[in-house]
Amino acid sequence: MTEQLLEESVREQVREIFKDLQNPLQVLFFSSETNCDYCEDTQKLISEVASLSDRITLTEYDLDRDADLAAQYYVGKAPALVIAGEDGGVPIDYGVRFVGIPAGHEFSSLIHVLVMVSRQDSALQPETRTALQNLAHPVHLQVFVTPT
Repeated sequence: MTEQLLEESVREQVREIFKDLQNPLQVLFFSSETNCDYCEDTQKLISEVASLSDRITLTEYDLDRDADLAAQYYVGKAPALVIAGEDGGVPIDYGVRFVGIPAGHEFSSLIHVLVMVSRQDSALQPETRTALQNLAHPVHLQVFVTPT
């Protein structure tokens, strides 16, 4: 059996949190066979996380072999995760991406995002929703996190 990255106590905590998953999710994992130091570890981690709930479907893709799909989801680097809702087996893309391994503090962000996307609701205040609807041009928002 492959060694697990998550301790059993963490796995139990995540299982408890995943009781709040309301709708099915799809996680699209993009790796690459070249220049991808963390692809293997990211694949192991997201596989473990996905195995903790039957509401999460994990599908793995190669950035090069599945270039059209990667472009469709605006994925240009590996490892990358697309966190999508699901409607009748079809992904609902909310634009949520993780690039790099979501370890350390980013792990809790990953778990939180999975629950949030499963609710298919951002929990934004009505004023914020209105402001966003009134934007005149698309906005590309990125949040960068570093372990230092």
